[in-house]
Amino acid sequence: MEDNKIDSSSELQRDRFRGCLLGGAVGDALGASVEFMKRSEILRRFGPEGITEYAPAYGGLGKITDDTQMTLFTAEGLLRGRVRGAFKGITSYAAVTANAYLRWLQTQGETSKSLVGADEMGWLFSHSELHSRRAPGNTCLSALRATTRLGEPAVNDSKGCGGVMRMAPAGLFVSRLGQKNANQKAFDLGTELSALTHGHPTGGLTGGVLAVLVLMLVQGDSLPDALAAAKDILRQKTDHQETLSALQMAEELAESNQPHHEAIARLGEGWIAEEALAISIYCALVAHDFKHAVVLAVNHDGDSDSTGAIVGNLFGAVYGVKAIPQDWLNPLELKEVISEIADDLYDFKGWDIGEYSTNKELNEQIWRKYPGL
Repeated sequence: MEDNKIDSSSELQRDRFRGCLLGGAVGDALGASVEFMKRSEILRRFGPEGITEYAPAYGGLGKITDDTQMTLFTAEGLLRGRVRGAFKGITSYAAVTANAYLRWLQTQGETSKSLVGADEMGWLFSHSELHSRRAPGNTCLSALRATTRLGEPAVNDSKGCGGVMRMAPAGLFVSRLGQKNANQKAFDLGTELSALTHGHPTGGLTGGVLAVLVLMLVQGDSLPDALAAAKDILRQKTDHQETLSALQMAEELAESNQPHHEAIARLGEGWIAEEALAISIYCALVAHDFKHAVVLAVNHDGDSDSTGAIVGNLFGAVYGVKAIPQDWLNPLELKEVISEIADDLYDFKGWDIGEYSTNKELNEQIWRKYPGL
């Protein structure tokens, strides 16, 4: 990824928010059809360059998977947490986002007795395309089924990549709060939200790292600088060594002359959190454009949709929507919904809502879209 500082005008920042979420979705969609294939199988089927265009998955081209579904519900949970704070004077982003994940669980055909506000499911839940099982992670499903107290960490020892792959919205959200120590706050939020389903320390800490990277990239920092900042915070955390070692290996391999497919194989297959994050960072560091990064990230032995999604988040956060190939963007499932929720993550700070707002129409509109529960 090119090491440069880009002008951070408001329109450019908005474009980066859209690019981050849309980029993640197209990476997810490209990897969807090869998620469970070995690299050798991918090359046999698609040729020596591997998969470079959408292939049929889940009944069509450009279909998203559980990675993008859960990313959208992460964003919705954070926005509903903000709305709750405006109207109720108190909020818990972990608890409200956990409730959002229970709504996602319901889109997968399951129910939970812990779900709050079943009569106010909100705007995101209303999109029928989300009510489809797209190979959801077993850990996410089992952890959410077991939820008894919203916001409590999962009681398991999983470090599957299902926590980190959905965490880009945490970085986008914190970037708009304008708080001191924003990097630390993004790290802590990403860790806390990942830990709602993944109880192993690495399952949470990787989500914290991704949140910091996204926050800094949309603000115009380079990926190397963002990595350095994220590692500084990571080193302060208990049980950080596994995640730190994976990040350092990704950086070292990016500086080496090793063929890309061999370097990625050394980083793992991406089923577990630190491997998925490391593969994505490696691809972002060595790629010369968005398409190159995502193609590298999906043509390997492993969790292709998750690594495609994460590198798409990273590249999109730097270069915006214009970096995404139109032939990937045009058929993307739910692209308007993804763009709208990205805009809401950018705009929420300016919403004049809450108990003391005189704008009753906006109060009703936002509460109807993002009920604060």
